[in-house]
Amino acid sequence: MSSTYPFAAIVGQEQLKQALLICAVDPTVGGVLVRGDKGSAKSTAARGLAAVLPAIRRATGCGYNCEPDHPLPLCPVCSGDARALHDGPVPFINLPLGATEDRVLGSLDFEKALQGGKQAFKPGLLAAAHRGMLYIDEVNLLADHLVDVLLDAAAMGVNTVEREGLAVSHPARVTLLGTMNQEEGDLRPQLLDRFGLMVDVAAPREPALRAEVVRRRLAFEADPAGFAAQWQTHSEAMRENIAAARALLPQTRLSDSLFHFVSELCCEFDVSSLRADIVLNKAARALAALDGRADASAEDIRDAARLVLPHRRRRKPFEQSGLDQDKLEQMTRQASNPPPPPPQDQGDATQPPPDADGEQEPRPSGHGSEQIFAAAPAGDIARIRVQAPSSGDAAGRRSDGASRQRGHYVRAEANPQPAQLAVDATLRHAILRDPDHFAVTRADLHDKVRVAKQGNLILLVVDASGSMAARQRMKQVKGAVLSLLEDAYRRRDQVALIAFRGQQAELLLPPCNRVEQAELALRELPTGGRTPLAHALALAADTLSRQLGGPAPLLVILSDGRANVALDGDGDPWRQALDLAGQLAGAPALVLDTEQDFVRLGRARELAEALGAEYLACDALTGEQLTLTIQQRLGR
Repeated sequence: MSSTYPFAAIVGQEQLKQALLICAVDPTVGGVLVRGDKGSAKSTAARGLAAVLPAIRRATGCGYNCEPDHPLPLCPVCSGDARALHDGPVPFINLPLGATEDRVLGSLDFEKALQGGKQAFKPGLLAAAHRGMLYIDEVNLLADHLVDVLLDAAAMGVNTVEREGLAVSHPARVTLLGTMNQEEGDLRPQLLDRFGLMVDVAAPREPALRAEVVRRRLAFEADPAGFAAQWQTHSEAMRENIAAARALLPQTRLSDSLFHFVSELCCEFDVSSLRADIVLNKAARALAALDGRADASAEDIRDAARLVLPHRRRRKPFEQSGLDQDKLEQMTRQASNPPPPPPQDQGDATQPPPDADGEQEPRPSGHGSEQIFAAAPAGDIARIRVQAPSSGDAAGRRSDGASRQRGHYVRAEANPQPAQLAVDATLRHAILRDPDHFAVTRADLHDKVRVAKQGNLILLVVDASGSMAARQRMKQVKGAVLSLLEDAYRRRDQVALIAFRGQQAELLLPPCNRVEQAELALRELPTGGRTPLAHALALAADTLSRQLGGPAPLLVILSDGRANVALDGDGDPWRQALDLAGQLAGAPALVLDTEQDFVRLGRARELAEALGAEYLACDALTGEQLTLTIQQRLGR
């Protein structure tokens, strides 16, 4: 009875199926990253593909999935003369998010060591996935140490373990299949680039397609074997097509002009990694092989580009990752039918003149005297002048995330009084210390070291009062803060945004990982009115109090400190602000003074002293230096 939904029965999702078939034909493409909402057939498609791949030959009892006819050294089982060979399905290995490094790489085999007193290697998940697929659900939540291990092994095709007296290397040619939901955080750019192909998927929006998806799924759940039998002919045809494409792949080629077209696409869409050129070439050849052709076409390159380039483009984090489809089609037509060369005497006469000045004027907000300033580009912002902090350590320094009680178990350390006994490391140490007389002593005891993935909460409190409109100061502030938000996006930090102007402060964005919402709120933030600083500090205190037990916070205040709106209407606005700052004292904080007038009151410095925060006097703000400053405070 089949428990795998047939790949051929998946409704729609043509781009996803195309990407998976490319990897099936040429595993060296580098795997597929599938991004999308839950319930959009991501895992169903991955498991279905493994079921239709041509069977592989292996030896019975082999834990490494060795290729029997491969000239490289084989494992003890496969190197024996009496090995029994059989054909079996392609490995499909699921990598749990909580897997330890030992489970992934392999480790000392305790049973054999205890029985024979000799060191023996127990293969891990990378060995089990050799010549097959390693499936990682919610890959964006995978611990960084496991990501690094997987990247190294996938790039080299070999897993090497050298520790605790072991020195083992074995092939680990795996196809990575990762799925993720972007609402739960994005991937590091290094990992994004290592995935050869990327597909964004969503559930169908057409009622007819949705109805067909549900109809087929219910039929499968009612009778899995019968449903699979209905699609058996399609599945066999797909398996034969993959096998034929694999056989044809070595003969496929790109013409010189198409080689140039690949490079043109990468340059035009601002892709810096040369890995993109290589993967685009391979993917186009795989598409040609699937179509039974030895010569790849410009259309093959176009289709492959939609899978290879979007996640590699250099772009701001808030910019969509897709390609300009009109431009892609135009370049494809030109590559298929190149125009005649232009006359030699035209020179650069047809080049359009450069833009005169892209400076944007502030626009009215629709609320009286308020204005909305655009964010200054990085190149238009003057360099920052930062005064050194007067005393104390850097505020808000991030911990290293190491913990004895919480998080993923990643390694062990010798400790005669362990808080959490690492049984595996303790036994390994005892065996290696005296293989002939096994006995555990206090000197063998090891403690578990766990790593909790701990981000930060950056609470931005931005002064949007009328004084920030002077000399277009808000334009500088927006440009700098947007750069900070981009860094938070890459590092998966949480952000929150409070703006204050007029008679009140407003929480424009509560703490969350969706920093693009903070970016949108900041761009549309109007400037004008009075300075209700006390209201902003009260709101900041309330916001932080709701985050107890959450990410480590850093309070960043951008203001000149000229408070002039009281909380109750009768009190002293400045005294109330100082009192609230005293209540916040102890919370990691940074005060960035935006005062630029000839006569300076120095209120922001007083505010920093009341907060116990670091004070930075800024004549102008740059995103680059503000980001660097924040990173230093977070201990990065």
